Amino acid sequence: MEKRFLALAGMLAGLAVATGAFAAHMLKFRISVEMLDVFKTGAKYQMYHAIALAIVALTYKLWPRPMFLVAGWFFISGILLFSGSLYVMSITGNKWFGIITPFGGLCFLTGWTLYVLAAFKLNR
Repeated sequence: MEKRFLALAGMLAGLAVATGAFAAHMLKFRISVEMLDVFKTGAKYQMYHAIALAIVALTYKLWPRPMFLVAGWFFISGILLFSGSLYVMSITGNKWFGIITPFGGLCFLTGWTLYVLAAFKLNR
């Protein structure tokens, strides 16, 4: 599983770079400054959590605890819900998608909480 998480982390990080470049070059003149900032926030959090997913994979390789994997799945879910909803909202201008964003944030927080709990259990 850690190999899949590492590969997925690389793909998600690459996509974060691509979406950031897309925002900087293609969206800059097509959407409002406010919505451009929303889009960029999605790309930043995608990158942060792609890196976090790689850390989960490496941590799991050293200490194979299922809770690390669950944390990784929450990071993936958070990217899809948080970043995905921000991308769609900023491109379409439909702020209704903002209702989804907090669920992604909750996934990120849950992932980090599980990661910390798994780390504390390593010495037991």
